[in-house]
Amino acid sequence: MKRQRHAEILELISKYEIENQDMLRKMLNERGYNVTQATVSRDINELALEKALSDNGVSCYMRARTANKRHFENIFSQSVTRIDCAGNIVCVKCHSGLANAACATFDLMNMESVVGTISGDDTIFILVRTENDAKKLAAVLKGMI
Repeated sequence: MKRQRHAEILELISKYEIENQDMLRKMLNERGYNVTQATVSRDINELALEKALSDNGVSCYMRARTANKRHFENIFSQSVTRIDCAGNIVCVKCHSGLANAACATFDLMNMESVVGTISGDDTIFILVRTENDAKKLAAVLKGMI
């Protein structure tokens, strides 16, 4: 029953902007899962759900990886002004003082092709394994700003 309920919760949060535990509890009850707020709270903890802003600006439950990705995209898109690459390095220009925040959130993504990053006040250098990796990463990052 718990496994089915967890699967239902993951499906619900992928389809709806669930803002709080009571909203989730009501939706589960409507689907035949007679749960209490305490059960919902444990389920959220066990599934490692986090709250993050949806595309509509609503604070709602998401899987941790999705929440981290959205958090990264929000910080990154607000910080970055220009992206370019040379060889196997991607250069990300940011508004003054925001490169460290953008870089720290980028580092959370743990991208396989990334060897390392370094940031200053308004610039991030991302060292990747190959020139092709740099072109791909630059294209992905440009799509986020």
